[in-house]
Amino acid sequence: MAVLSDALHDLGDCLALALTWWFARISRRSGDEVYTFGYQRFVLLGTLTMGIVLSVGGAAVLFRSIPRLLAPQPTYAQGMLLLAGIGIAVNGLAALRMRGGRSLSDRMVMWHFVEDVLGWVAILVAGFVTLYQPIPILDPILSILLTLYVLWNVGRRLRDTLVILLQGVPADLRVAEVEAAIRAVPGICDVHHTHVWSLDGVQHVLTTHAVIPSADSYGDVAAIRCRVKESVRSFGIRHATIEFESQAGPTCDDVGSECRRPERE
Repeated sequence: MAVLSDALHDLGDCLALALTWWFARISRRSGDEVYTFGYQRFVLLGTLTMGIVLSVGGAAVLFRSIPRLLAPQPTYAQGMLLLAGIGIAVNGLAALRMRGGRSLSDRMVMWHFVEDVLGWVAILVAGFVTLYQPIPILDPILSILLTLYVLWNVGRRLRDTLVILLQGVPADLRVAEVEAAIRAVPGICDVHHTHVWSLDGVQHVLTTHAVIPSADSYGDVAAIRCRVKESVRSFGIRHATIEFESQAGPTCDDVGSECRRPERE
């Protein structure tokens, strides 16, 4: 059962990795009339699929492993040692190749390979123990522990993926810190209505309202806009939309009503 739990995990990874690779290729496309921000978010579909596959597989392994706690069955130690050695070698090489990835999907894939390596190491140790001292109940216990460990980590990554899909603030950002950086830009009096979300966990998007004393020319506003965009690049924000308001003029809540007055007249 311990071998089956890791084998099922690897099978789920293979299926999900194929989808992740496919979605990663699509995510490199630039924006068009349908997806104006580009296709970066498609890579999250691979992450979501991987999490679902592993969750279903883990539930299946638990369903078969738990009854064996009450009725342990003999295990084949030599086979466990052979498969564990192969699993450590293959997943170890895969983890090394993926360690340079920056996207959420790449990190999730690498973490799965690391989990697989740890799982096969545990099976290797259990195989050695069983080879010299048969303990049948060790197999279902190890299988359950491995599966619960995998499901716990998958749950964390699914949560991060859903936060991105629901346009939540990225975990590595604080809106207050972003606003403080904008307020520190020369020419900015205040900032409000700030919204930050992420396209794929790496490239973030910002919209905000910035208050300036006054703007004698378009060049003044353009220069301030450039400084604001530069100030937020350190937060991973690559696309920023800034609406300017004059300190002496109406607020953003008043502008809409003023724009509608001519229509009523």
